[in-house]
Amino acid sequence: MMWSEAEYLGCLRSERRGYAWVMQHHGGLNPAEAQEAALEQYPYEPDDAPYRGLVFHDEAWHWAMVAIHGDRYMVEHPELADSSPDYRALG
Repeated sequence: MMWSEAEYLGCLRSERRGYAWVMQHHGGLNPAEAQEAALEQYPYEPDDAPYRGLVFHDEAWHWAMVAIHGDRYMVEHPELADSSPDYRALG
């Protein structure tokens, strides 16, 4: 995907915020731990990185649920297949 640096940074901030929220509210991490987990999941990638932003192909909710419950979370926890209204309100 071709995007400007501002668009990339906006997406990166948004996904980090969502991931940290899920890790705090569903994963039991405190705010500092949740933020650190988000930074690890969504590191800054330079604009010449070959797969820059590939992690954005699924929303932060999905990646956080995989981290918390594993790859089969949708089967084992079907109630978590869709993001919660509180998560979506982060907007």
